[in-house]
Amino acid sequence: MTGPGDAAVLDDPVAASLHGHHAHLARRLGGAVTYVPDVATFSAVSAGPGAAAWGDLAELLGGDAFADMFSCPVLPPPQWSPVFVLEGRQMIWTGVDDPGLLGAAPDHGVVELGAEHVPDMLALVERTRPGPFRARTRELGTYLGLHDGGTLVAMAGERLRPPGWTEISAVCTAPEARGRGCAARLIRALVTRIVARGERPFLHVAEANTGAIALYERLGFTTRRQVTFRGFRTP
Repeated sequence: MTGPGDAAVLDDPVAASLHGHHAHLARRLGGAVTYVPDVATFSAVSAGPGAAAWGDLAELLGGDAFADMFSCPVLPPPQWSPVFVLEGRQMIWTGVDDPGLLGAAPDHGVVELGAEHVPDMLALVERTRPGPFRARTRELGTYLGLHDGGTLVAMAGERLRPPGWTEISAVCTAPEARGRGCAARLIRALVTRIVARGERPFLHVAEANTGAIALYERLGFTTRRQVTFRGFRTP
């Protein structure tokens, strides 16, 4: 289990993931790095002085292309056009002594989602809009789901992987299955898996999503810091 001092890698989790656990899913040029297409949209640049890294990223992505900078702590040169700004928060799991999450009996209704489930995963994402999710996003980590009558009605999975940490993401439930505790079941299952391999769970949530924030707090997550998510278009 990582200690509190290891949380500094969460200040730029995209770069920490792409230079570490997800290096095999990265495209790099100079001071810029981004995920390969169809896996994730996120990019990162080195925080050194000057605009060289932003030029590297523009070359990687191409002209007039979308640059999803997640919570990148540095801003691009003025010729980069803003696309969106979203206020959110980063939450880390601190429920180490919660017997409701660790040591509980396995939830046999929760299944691991494989390549054969991708069409169903994409269909659920289309209906629920949990955030960026592409055809190869499941390659970032383990994704779990719940079915009802053979239909995938809820899922959640692992996304960013800074050293010692795993982000829980893509938490979504079909409208007809809401109110059944699906999200809580999936998050508990993921937390158990992540902690069992000696890592610590964290996640990101939009500040306006107060219902999700309340759920995460009940499940042992606390706010580490406020973040601002940004997207731009390259020159």
